[in-house]
Amino acid sequence: MGRLGIVISAVAALAFAQEFTFTIGSPVASADSRSKLAAFVFRTEGCTDVATAQVGGTAEGLVQGTRTSVALKLTAMSTPGVYAVYPSWPAGGDWVVNLSGTCARARAGALIPIGPLGFIRASSKFFSRPATAPEIDTALQALSHERGK
Repeated sequence: MGRLGIVISAVAALAFAQEFTFTIGSPVASADSRSKLAAFVFRTEGCTDVATAQVGGTAEGLVQGTRTSVALKLTAMSTPGVYAVYPSWPAGGDWVVNLSGTCARARAGALIPIGPLGFIRASSKFFSRPATAPEIDTALQALSHERGK
């Protein structure tokens, strides 16, 4: 009976463990005044030690039919695990921000479409791994079709 109790406890702990992921929000959602000019802010979730989390990102674009990629500088905010993404990609075209990160052995990824009025929460995709090249291409094509309407 003792082993069964240990197994049940371990399964319950895994069921309640939070997966490493990203949550996005408006720059005004951050208490940090430096975020006000950001395209959006994001928070790491499910990382027990946010100081060890590694995050990065690129802006993936389609400008006049040409695919381009721009490395992003993510700015850590005063709240641990919160980062601002400032628009460093050229104006015009269709853009998707590709975020990726690790926390211990866990990985996370997200694709955040950028529209004329800012990031598009409803079309954003979140993964338990970095996004693949075909997923990025699909997100760009969907954004391009949406803007073409």
